[in-house]
Amino acid sequence: MKKIIILAGATGNLGGKIATALLAKGAEVRAIVRHETDAIKIKNLEEKGVLVFRVDTSSKSEISKHCAGAHCMVSALAGLRETVIDAQKVFLDAAVEAGVPRFIPSDYSSDFTNLVKGQNRNLDFRREFHTYLDSKPIQATTIFNGPFMDLLTTDMPLILFKQKRILCWGNPDQIVEFTTTFNVADFTAEAALDSSTPRFLRIAGDRLSCNDFVKLLSEITNEKYKLFRPGGIGLLNTVIALTRFFSPSKNELYPAWQGMQYMRDMMEGRIIFQEYDNDRYSNVNWTSAKEFLIQEKIDAK
Repeated sequence: MKKIIILAGATGNLGGKIATALLAKGAEVRAIVRHETDAIKIKNLEEKGVLVFRVDTSSKSEISKHCAGAHCMVSALAGLRETVIDAQKVFLDAAVEAGVPRFIPSDYSSDFTNLVKGQNRNLDFRREFHTYLDSKPIQATTIFNGPFMDLLTTDMPLILFKQKRILCWGNPDQIVEFTTTFNVADFTAEAALDSSTPRFLRIAGDRLSCNDFVKLLSEITNEKYKLFRPGGIGLLNTVIALTRFFSPSKNELYPAWQGMQYMRDMMEGRIIFQEYDNDRYSNVNWTSAKEFLIQEKIDAK
């Protein structure tokens, strides 16, 4: 009999990949979406083989009635407080009401258990949700994967392609973990189907320092990359505070200052994992930073 997995956030980038990975592993995937969800997104999920249920996602009972017999609920919701805390609480309460034994929250981030409260807004929301989650009678498993490797060629200003520089605040030998969204989705699917997961699982597709990136980019592009070091962590904290103060909007998901908070946490060294769970599932084929950047054809940037 197929294991039933309830998926919240299936229409998002990561959520869609989790759905695909679950289907490939033989699961029955039930996606809970809002009434107003775009019809094309729903059609795309249904064509994959996902069972899609449009409900009032503010109603615990509406969600709960579609969770009967489920093995696990997986959340891939992304947003600010109203999503990561408020909406996710409703999904969690619905899972508890329906007797779903396991819940994977929408963390998929750096390990924030050792971060200073108040220094990273988005991770503070997740920390706050954990307090609620840990008070509920359900087996929870958080997956920490470091920054998404996909961001190296998009929103993360670590690799400055035009300037042939690697941006570094602080120690250039500080190790940072990176994992592709495909690897995160594949690992999450394995964890969702696994009945014996611990409270935390920590994975990393690759581990590199800024100095490592200098060597890697120079090798891949046949161009001479160098470090760009504007200053230390103290200066970065000052820049973050000033940028946030003068930010025109406080309600963006990833404003410039939020990205800087992530960069500071990466390079401060508080988020580095001590142990890894990469070997827990042999079916996951981990992508290195070199493989990813070559796939992205970064030599043409």
